[in-house]
Amino acid sequence: MYTIAVIPGDGTGPEVIREGLKVLDAAAGKYGFKYETTMFDFGGERYLLTGKTLEDKDIVQLKEFSAIYLGAIGHPGVKPGILETGILLKLRFSLDQYINLRPVKLYNAAFCPLKDKVPGDIDFVVVRENSEGLYKGMGEFRNKGTPDEVAIQISYNTYVGVERCIRYAFEYCRLRNKKKKLTLCGKTNVLTYAWDLWQRTFEQVAKEYPDIACDYAHVDATTMWFVKNPEWFDVIVTDNMFGDIITDLGAMIQGGMGIAAGGNINPRGVSMFEPIGGSAPKYTGKNVINPLAAICAGAMMLEQLGQAEAGKAIEDAVIKVATSKLQSLAAGKMGYSTSEVGDLVVQQL
Repeated sequence: MYTIAVIPGDGTGPEVIREGLKVLDAAAGKYGFKYETTMFDFGGERYLLTGKTLEDKDIVQLKEFSAIYLGAIGHPGVKPGILETGILLKLRFSLDQYINLRPVKLYNAAFCPLKDKVPGDIDFVVVRENSEGLYKGMGEFRNKGTPDEVAIQISYNTYVGVERCIRYAFEYCRLRNKKKKLTLCGKTNVLTYAWDLWQRTFEQVAKEYPDIACDYAHVDATTMWFVKNPEWFDVIVTDNMFGDIITDLGAMIQGGMGIAAGGNINPRGVSMFEPIGGSAPKYTGKNVINPLAAICAGAMMLEQLGQAEAGKAIEDAVIKVATSKLQSLAAGKMGYSTSEVGDLVVQQL
């Protein structure tokens, strides 16, 4: 029996989570596992009503669940940064979800913006450090509001944080067992303190994994190769900021935000899974948003919980729907409504 905390969130989040739970229910019936859900109203509407984002007592409660299933956070009525810091980052940091896992996989070549690329060319995973770096929120203003103002933003990296992320990436690359190649993505020629630590730690840990081929690419070169030769990549490990940037590019080359799912992983604790496309408020309530990213996030959640067969079956069903049914992955252009796409996945499953 798995206990799942469900945070539908803002905008189109409740719509895509509804379809994800529909598919999860079908998978449970087919593969014989049981789960129960508890709904939480964290998000913009709650903040506007109460002035609260996420309290310490909420974190204590969430630690008791098997996993967290998140729709989206982001409300047009709330100043940017409040919900992101008070909910998303607080969840990641407080639950020590130190890995952000982002598969980048092309299911249908017709939806790829790159010329002559086929599904086999775009199939890699980004392992992003999820709890340190620039997102730690450390820094200061000096002489704020004057012509002499200085804004200092600190990229905070620890050996423990870097080492555990890199080790996870090596282990994941070995378990994935495809090209068995791990690429460190950084900026060693300019960011000489943080990336000296990252590179030294990478080279140190690599000695324990002689079966994994290793290489390095600057982050700007990585974005170039994503577009020109994405087939070069297998698993990529990088820091918080660079990972945030390159995974959005990854989403585009795999077909768009409608298919992009991610996991915030604590290998020994509570992990959280979500579509990465955001709340998309302009589509709220129209039943036109693509739910496949949320459904894929549910598949990732099952795999993390130990239901790998069920997770793989959901992904296979999504592939069939994306290749044989949909006209597009974009909201309002799929040829089907949000709920109909969920139904299609259940039928294929």
